Amino acid sequence: MKKIYALSIALFMGLCSCVEEQNFDQFDDLNITPTLEASILYVESPEEVINDAPGAVWYIQTFNFDAFSEAFFADNVLDGVITYELENTTSKELGIIFEFLDDSGTVLDTENFRIDPAPTAVLRREIAYGNATGRSLDIIRNTSAIRVSASNFGDNTSVSSLPDPMIIFRSSGKFRLRLK
Repeated sequence: MKKIYALSIALFMGLCSCVEEQNFDQFDDLNITPTLEASILYVESPEEVINDAPGAVWYIQTFNFDAFSEAFFADNVLDGVITYELENTTSKELGIIFEFLDDSGTVLDTENFRIDPAPTAVLRREIAYGNATGRSLDIIRNTSAIRVSASNFGDNTSVSSLPDPMIIFRSSGKFRLRLK
């Protein structure tokens, strides 16, 4: 009987000492806002292609881009920054136009770049969306295509003395999402 009594007291004390009140409301207090970063577009073109194209516009392409308009992203995006980088090692002064388009082809936003012939530094531009000083997040949410066009403001005969002359255009996005 002493054994059962001692075992009962030990078991009761063990249960009482290890039990902590559970807080199931912790999930409601969570604020999960990861930052996602990814490349958007990369285009490069050698100077010989620029020289072979008649007229000022030597490149125009529309790319399907539904990543921003996907429901998961569009419903949860808080703000973000799109970064553009242009590197010109050609002998040409060039203009690049980057446009965000919606489903019907309407232009939602445009970025214009003009870059001098080589040697020049890499042109870098950051555009904010969704914060107090940024552009509207609706631009991002409604984008379903991106159009890039490039113009040659120089001649069609000169060639840069740099090895492998080309124009390189890069863009990337860094966005905060609210998951909870």
